[in-house]
Amino acid sequence: MGRTKTENIPADVYIQFVRSLFDNAHMLVIGGVCYWILGFMIYLRTHNPLFLGFSFGLLSISLFRYSGIRGFRKAGGVIANVEEARRWERTYILKGSLQGLGLGALCFISIYVYPDPFAELAATSLAIATLVTVVGRNYGSPLMVRIFSVTFIGPAALALLLRMDLPSVVLGLMIIPLTFITINSADHVRNVLFSAVIGHKEARKLAHRFDRALNTMSHGLVMLGPNGRVVVANAEAAHLMSLKSANALLGRSIHGLLMRGVAGGMLAPKDCRYIEAQLTRALREGRDRKVLVSLANGQHYEFSAREGSQELGVITFEDVTARVEAEDKIRFMARYDNLTGLPNRAYFHELIGEAMASGDRDRFCGLAVLDLDDFKSVNDTLGHPIGDGLIYAVAERLAAVAGQGITVSRFGGDEFMVFFDRIEDESHLTTQIDEIFAALQGEVDVAGHGLRIQASGGAVLSRVRDSDVDAMIVKADLALYKAKELGKNGWRLFEAAMDAAFRNRQLMKADLRSAVESKELRVVYQPIVAMSTMRIASCEALCRWDHPDLGPISPGIFIPLAEEMGIISEISTFVLQAACTECAKWPDQTSVSVNLSAKDFRNRDVIEKVRDALANSGLAAGRLEIEVTETALLDDKSLTRQYIEELKQLGVRIALDDFGTGYSSLSYLHKLPLDKIKIDRSFLMDVTQNNRSLELLKGIVSLSRPLGLSVTVEGVETFEQLKILALQVKPDLVQGFLFGAALSASGIETMSNVTWPFAADLRLTGKRTASSGKRTASQLS
Repeated sequence: MGRTKTENIPADVYIQFVRSLFDNAHMLVIGGVCYWILGFMIYLRTHNPLFLGFSFGLLSISLFRYSGIRGFRKAGGVIANVEEARRWERTYILKGSLQGLGLGALCFISIYVYPDPFAELAATSLAIATLVTVVGRNYGSPLMVRIFSVTFIGPAALALLLRMDLPSVVLGLMIIPLTFITINSADHVRNVLFSAVIGHKEARKLAHRFDRALNTMSHGLVMLGPNGRVVVANAEAAHLMSLKSANALLGRSIHGLLMRGVAGGMLAPKDCRYIEAQLTRALREGRDRKVLVSLANGQHYEFSAREGSQELGVITFEDVTARVEAEDKIRFMARYDNLTGLPNRAYFHELIGEAMASGDRDRFCGLAVLDLDDFKSVNDTLGHPIGDGLIYAVAERLAAVAGQGITVSRFGGDEFMVFFDRIEDESHLTTQIDEIFAALQGEVDVAGHGLRIQASGGAVLSRVRDSDVDAMIVKADLALYKAKELGKNGWRLFEAAMDAAFRNRQLMKADLRSAVESKELRVVYQPIVAMSTMRIASCEALCRWDHPDLGPISPGIFIPLAEEMGIISEISTFVLQAACTECAKWPDQTSVSVNLSAKDFRNRDVIEKVRDALANSGLAAGRLEIEVTETALLDDKSLTRQYIEELKQLGVRIALDDFGTGYSSLSYLHKLPLDKIKIDRSFLMDVTQNNRSLELLKGIVSLSRPLGLSVTVEGVETFEQLKILALQVKPDLVQGFLFGAALSASGIETMSNVTWPFAADLRLTGKRTASSGKRTASQLS
């Protein structure tokens, strides 16, 4: 098929153009009849049978073309692809060319071969009339238009030119431009239709996209016309409004849409009026506005209104139930404890702050903090799920007392807060807290475990105008600390002295940190005496702190402070280095013992600390003894054993301190590579009066000797205790105030070769025992 520069068209458009050639088939029949009539009339005028032949020939060609078009229509009138379209176009052009050639031949013969005025007029008129229909009928095939234009006009123009007279030549030449006009007219029509088709396609595509976008929105959408009624709606809007299709929304007003919710009992009339007013105002003012609506069935819809163009307003709405519920859940999680459902720390602070800011500022209010006793042991022995169950059980009992004026919160861990908004006086607060503690008493079942609730508490009473939430919490905590110091399972009311003690404690912490950093601590040494020689065999390094203002501070005070502050390892390192340095100056038979904390055994830095201390001092590893407490062993038995074995590889000796005070000490004798055990002073306190204590001491020594362990007995304070140890228990070493207070490093060096005078008395006692037999033994017992 011939193509012009505009013919680079899409396949579907080309197919439609070809299909247009097969429309209006009846016009061919009408044209054929006209050809036959005019041909017959020319024959009657000229009596030339040739014209009669043209009459029937043109009619036959028209009927032949008509039958071809009818065949196309009977076949369904559908063109499947471009190749099929080209075949149909070629068939159409072939049949049309026959008609064009026939009509052109009639014109040529009528004008030039057998000229006759009527024949010329009839043939020329018929050709021009047919040419007029070419543009409207055959624009779909540019080649067909060109063939018709040339075959219709060309023979007539040629005939006129061949007549060689001036008027005929001029007329022939004037006819020729008609060919180009026809071709250009057809091209123009085709281009216009092409643009229209393409525009229609784009419009349909855009409409399809718009419709698809509109109906796949998660929001319901309606557009309102100038009269305030719906002109566009999507499927989601129909779904949210419980209508079958979007068309059911058309023509409705905002009021009508909202009244559907009122009629269904989902929306209250006052809510309907409010929403309508808000949306109408937004559309009128041209501002975006959102309205959240809660329906009776628990659903939540959010309406948004905005002014559109051309006086169209747009309203979108969606079911935001999931979002609202998620926001509520997030808000709940941000405000409430996820285990107990009680207000958390932040929300409790907010609630109490608001409560204290309102009402009578002169009223009393109270705050109590409760803490479960020994809760850590529940988690450690039974597991965290059981611990959580216990927390939940306590929360249930506390929640039962919450109500008007009483707010309960879980602050975290095993700590709870209770706020009393209106308290008459101290006795009123005491009564209420006593009732809470009474409600907590008893046993609860947690996953088959019977657990007894035991708690300690601290409380504070204050006028609202004189305090705030944070200050009350601090004071209640101080009272709680005091309650725990006094034995737990009870509560205390805050007193001013507690605040002073707390401040002094904080100041002491600061001073202790400064003393550790500037190495202002000192080390003294308590002698450990060998029973066989009554001479110093070793000594225990002890830390001392001389406060510049308060004087000497007991280790019983500053060592727990250091553990609480997390600086006990720094003190252990200081004592270890000082002890090794001083011991290196003493006689070779004298060794030193250093007690390391549980924290020191939580990482392998302890190995490097000991190695560095030995290397820096030059002390032989066999003269250093490391004392391990049972607390350190309980933290992580396998890891502590590993560290002890590595220390043993350095050549250091290991002693188990305070033996007998823990429930599992005997297992350590079997599992750990120990060199010594130190029997706690509690076994010796009543040994002179209690035969059971004596037998325990003798049993421990008898148990240890076969295991290759030496034994030190601590807490020897009287000669009577020493005498019993020497004659009946027979430990390897003894230690206590009987041998004097702790000495300086130089004091140990001086006393290292001195024999205590108890030796002679013990030997004398021994002789009497041998000569007196049972009498002396009974006296000693």
